[in-house]
Amino acid sequence: MSETRTRMPTRDSFTPALVLLAIGVLISYVDRGILSVAAPQIKNQFTLSASQLGILLAAFFWTYTAMQFVSGWLLDRFDANVFIGAGFLLWSAATAGSGIVRGFALLLVMRFLLGIGESAAFPCCSKILARHLPEERRGFANGLLMAGIRLGPAVGTFGAGPLIAKYGWRPVFIGIGLLSLLWLPAWFKWKPTHQSLAPETKLGASIAAIFAQRSIWRAAVGHFSVNYVFYFMLTWLPYYLVYDRGLSMQQMVRSAGIYYLTDATSAAVTGWVSDYCMRHGASATIVRKSAMAIGYCIAIVAIAGLALAGTRSYFAWLLAAGVGIGMMGVGVFAFAQTLAGARSAGKWTGLQNGFGNFAGIIGPALTGYVVDKTGSFIAPFAITVAVLAIGGAAWVLIIGRVEEIHWKQESPVALIAASHD
Repeated sequence: MSETRTRMPTRDSFTPALVLLAIGVLISYVDRGILSVAAPQIKNQFTLSASQLGILLAAFFWTYTAMQFVSGWLLDRFDANVFIGAGFLLWSAATAGSGIVRGFALLLVMRFLLGIGESAAFPCCSKILARHLPEERRGFANGLLMAGIRLGPAVGTFGAGPLIAKYGWRPVFIGIGLLSLLWLPAWFKWKPTHQSLAPETKLGASIAAIFAQRSIWRAAVGHFSVNYVFYFMLTWLPYYLVYDRGLSMQQMVRSAGIYYLTDATSAAVTGWVSDYCMRHGASATIVRKSAMAIGYCIAIVAIAGLALAGTRSYFAWLLAAGVGIGMMGVGVFAFAQTLAGARSAGKWTGLQNGFGNFAGIIGPALTGYVVDKTGSFIAPFAITVAVLAIGGAAWVLIIGRVEEIHWKQESPVALIAASHD
């Protein structure tokens, strides 16, 4: 089956855009994760219970998750370069606005707007990578994006943590929101050259066609598990280190920051090794599934060890968890890009990420509720281990070969009709 293909740019021509995408993702995770760094101060200022704090931490994910099902669909109608720029502008404004508004309700609204803006990020990134990079170069590219995800909390913790401790959380939110706007002019200068696909193939697979694939549901289960453990660490790790392990704010900043750096390094290295193996003949199925299997095994053992560890040994288990979680993250969008193909990667990623981000709605709030009821983090860690076991099985055992789906060729009229589903 023939189709018009996007010309792949050279490595050097795409590098500035890839770096900017990674920086954009990093900024998005600074913006969404900084609330957890400020959580101890916000909890005291608003006199919140752990359950109420969990609702505030989860609020971002309500709109972010809902919009995932819309963002991928919209990508068939707008330039991905412009779409991600518009989302970036909205989420940066919401971050700055969080430091200005007064009252719990308005802060909740800013978190809702943040979720709407950031919903553009990963469908756009996935479509851009699928259209401009061959399979054997996507491992490092996705690893770099995952490193940006992990470095976001590290930057927020190391950079914003001491500033929050010294000046309070409001001026830090305002400063980060305004400074991050500098990304926009750089993006529109170095964005990848947009080459439209032929009109008869522009829209890619319909939503109905994607939902008809068993792989999307299996990938959604796996994505949910990756997000569950990641958001558990993103939203509750600072609070856990301060209130359960007894660290000061300064000690928490150091410990959490090192964890996030470990996670980021693991993601980047895993992506590079994946590309190396594929360039030397290994199949995408073997490479992607092996990285998932090893990462999940390490993460499950490390999180169980962290839950039961004593004062002197917990930090080693925390770093081991960072290694495993970093390895797991690389394949999440790489699976989607390969299975969907360049035409449908944005829409598939939006749908998969939408289901996967129910973890952000459920996990933080559930953790707060369980901590309130039990008075410890043992049960939340046990729940996380169970979720990981199910997700690891979905990626490694249930999803079949990691190769592009042969979508049924549709006529231009059918594709136009599919655009309205």
